[in-house]
Amino acid sequence: MKLKRRIVKIDREKCNGCGECISACVEGAIRIENGKARLVSDSYCDGLGACLGHCPQDAIAIEEREAEAFDETVLPKAHAAPAGAPASGATPAPTPFAAAPCNCPGAAQRTFPPPAAAGAPNAAPEDPASELRNWPVQLGLISPNAPCLQGADLLLVADCVPFAHGRFHRDFLRSGRPVAIACPKLDIAMPHLPKLTQILIEARPRSVTVLRMEVPCCGGLTRMAQAAAASAGREIPLTEITVAIQGGVIRETRC
Repeated sequence: MKLKRRIVKIDREKCNGCGECISACVEGAIRIENGKARLVSDSYCDGLGACLGHCPQDAIAIEEREAEAFDETVLPKAHAAPAGAPASGATPAPTPFAAAPCNCPGAAQRTFPPPAAAGAPNAAPEDPASELRNWPVQLGLISPNAPCLQGADLLLVADCVPFAHGRFHRDFLRSGRPVAIACPKLDIAMPHLPKLTQILIEARPRSVTVLRMEVPCCGGLTRMAQAAAASAGREIPLTEITVAIQGGVIRETRC
């Protein structure tokens, strides 16, 4: 059924395919095709324009035209509201802790003791010990009920950061914080927002620190954290740390 309503309009001539709008759209109404953003379906777009302020090319606007009605029941699974998200302030019962969400032995949830206690059996004596305390580290594979997440100070890390920042283990992991990694631009098919929302609901971490790269598209990770906190109905301390492409922290901001 079509009706006249407000809906997103994308100027393909201005669009440079950066993907900033994708992470800003909770409904998953936008995707990149042939290097340009496009509206997947009129029924996916609520017309509120959350993506407008995130386009560096000013290629997105709101127009009023005949369009299919917005229907949240048909949203893509990757962007649908997470199972158990609170509808009226109530916190859902946590789902059982999944040892391996994808039934893969390599994705079995593990927690490691500090390196001083555990030693490093597979490393040479002169090698720095790994400060990693949890496995897996991919956000899509982490269980919201993993013990390491409960009441923790969570590190949400763009997956390029450890490659660019040479002291990543020493500067960020030594404190024992659990880490979850994701790419806000390339992991389009992954249900990252629902997963992070579930973590905030069920594990109730004490804080979230977003470690992102200086490139503009990486800002989607911070916006995802903000959207997850809003969806979970939680006011949680959120800090954004920006890392330069050749290493080093550029800035630290309390969001």
